[in-house]
Amino acid sequence: MIKIHYITFGCKVNLYETECMKELLVSEGYEVANSEQDADIFLINTCTVTSESDKKLKKTINRIKKSFPDSIVALAGCFVQAFPDKSKELGVEILIGNGNKTKIVSALREYLLCKVNQLHISENPIKATFEPMCLGGFQKKTRAFLKIQDGCNQFCTYCIIPKARGRICSKSVDEIRKEVELLAENGYKEVVIVGINLSFYGKEFGLRLIDAIETICSVDGIERVRLGSLEPEVISDEDIKRMSKLKKLCPQFHLSLQSGCDRTLKAMNRHYTSEEYTEIVNKLRCAFENPAITTDIMVGFPGETEEDFNDTL
Repeated sequence: MIKIHYITFGCKVNLYETECMKELLVSEGYEVANSEQDADIFLINTCTVTSESDKKLKKTINRIKKSFPDSIVALAGCFVQAFPDKSKELGVEILIGNGNKTKIVSALREYLLCKVNQLHISENPIKATFEPMCLGGFQKKTRAFLKIQDGCNQFCTYCIIPKARGRICSKSVDEIRKEVELLAENGYKEVVIVGINLSFYGKEFGLRLIDAIETICSVDGIERVRLGSLEPEVISDEDIKRMSKLKKLCPQFHLSLQSGCDRTLKAMNRHYTSEEYTEIVNKLRCAFENPAITTDIMVGFPGETEEDFNDTL
């Protein structure tokens, strides 16, 4: 029996996609390796949000190739999609970009049959479609990540995600309901909703994120629903009002601020001011009893002055 060891870099979306690929491979007869020493194949789901993640990836590949020279290494995800030429130089057997992760089964089958390196990297389309991935629940856990959105149209000046993930696309409400019902049947009690730019869920359908949240909360057996990172500027008063009525929704909001200085926010191509951000936080605090508010802050952004830093501080 062929055994695979799974390695995931980066965000919760990557964790979800790794679990989906794992389920596909298990259903085809592959086994999950108990350790690296036990593995015939290494499947690495990559990230490229920071240069540090790129360094860790290359270091990991070098270590695997040195320690397990007879193993097969398959790379999938953002680094592969954003840097296909650099990926080809890493000396691995299989490369799979974003939008093609469900092809992992056929790619492995073809390589094992012919021993010919496999390359599945498509250009990011202008009008993207959501890759059909579904998490059922081979893992016996109570919390599941649920990816409902992919891609980003924001083009923040510091961010490579539009190149690595393409334009925004969303999973349909019907598919979301089916997946959550399957998770509930398999014993999951909590769902964490994730996406690359989650706040823009459903834009191409004329829907909003709250429509997906309400759908998930309506499924019997699911007791808690949590949200991944949100872009603050697209949270409307109506969204907050509807969210406040959902008893299953955990009032934890991660609103990416990045900077408290309006000059720096403009340089970052962020689409809100520090005052507007504060207003959204205050509205959440009025609508929910003692909500948890978390955020991201960047310091040392190119051109940031001491005064700009103090505005954030």
